[in-house]
Amino acid sequence: MADRSDEFSLNLVYDIDPLAVTVAMSGDIDMLTASAVAGVLHGLVDGGRQRIVIELVQCGFIDGRGVAVFADIARHAAALGGTVTIRSASSITRRMLDITRVSGLVALVDPTPTDDLSPTGLSDGQNEPESAPVIKDSTPVEASRGLAKSSTDVVDAALRLVTALADATVTNADGVSVTLERHGRLMTVAASNDKVLTMDRHQYETGEGPCLDAKAQDRWFYIESLAEETRWPTFVPLALDQGIHSILSSPLKTSDRAQGALNIYSSTTQAFGQREQKLAALFADQASQILTAAGQDPTDDDINQRFSAALAARQLVHQAQGILMARDGVLANDANGSLFRSARAANMTVLAHATALVASLRPDPGTS
Repeated sequence: MADRSDEFSLNLVYDIDPLAVTVAMSGDIDMLTASAVAGVLHGLVDGGRQRIVIELVQCGFIDGRGVAVFADIARHAAALGGTVTIRSASSITRRMLDITRVSGLVALVDPTPTDDLSPTGLSDGQNEPESAPVIKDSTPVEASRGLAKSSTDVVDAALRLVTALADATVTNADGVSVTLERHGRLMTVAASNDKVLTMDRHQYETGEGPCLDAKAQDRWFYIESLAEETRWPTFVPLALDQGIHSILSSPLKTSDRAQGALNIYSSTTQAFGQREQKLAALFADQASQILTAAGQDPTDDDINQRFSAALAARQLVHQAQGILMARDGVLANDANGSLFRSARAANMTVLAHATALVASLRPDPGTS
């Protein structure tokens, strides 16, 4: 079959060690493929594989959802005494893993020159290769036992990525932060450095500043020169003492109201031109989409319900994969690929297609 860079494929290379497996991925890991990746990885861990190596040598783009999958599976494996190693990550992917702190949950290693991890997969009935790479003494996953596995973890990781990208992309930016309203008060949930944390705190403590007004008035504020600014008499001197002279604050909007602001600080007067303002708007829109998709300020009941729903959904996908394995006589990775391709061909989500497949084999309650 001809190689197509826009197709995602996943190949399982089993080790002679029954607790180890390498998951070789090819293509992009994004909003369209992350759920399938999560289903396979959780299925391996739940099935007793304690040493997971994720091989990314043939992967292209990995977005925030892909990174969130890696963080989630690392925590899940650690809870069961397992480890996750990410191999052959690109420099951009490594940077994303560092920004989102996922690098503290997994081991990052370079590729082994002799590894042969073809994305074509094993053919039906093919035995596991004797030359499959052996995984030895992987660095233990150092997962924080107190870190809650909740939607806010994933949201904050994605927002940290947005702030880091904005800080690296917007000319003259000396720091970027995200302010959100949580549990009835404003707080900084992502910041590129300590100075912007201090700047945000000054606004919270004085009750004034462009960050607060961007959120309250649901519009952006660009202060070209703080030395000439008169709207926030208590906050401005504190900002000038920190060497800040320009601020660009953009509201973060969800379906009902502004939830917070994306703040870009600069030590330069008139720091942000038209290009920088457009970039700030794009990053604010990306952060807003993250908040809209995730929902903000969830209650404990909300989190529990979402987690229970996720577990039920994953179980359905696993059942569907088992059905395909039994019906077609294929291995788990082939069954997963078949499920994903069929869902895409039918213009359905993987979960909806899996649900329909499982339901089609259940006996009709009206029959004896």
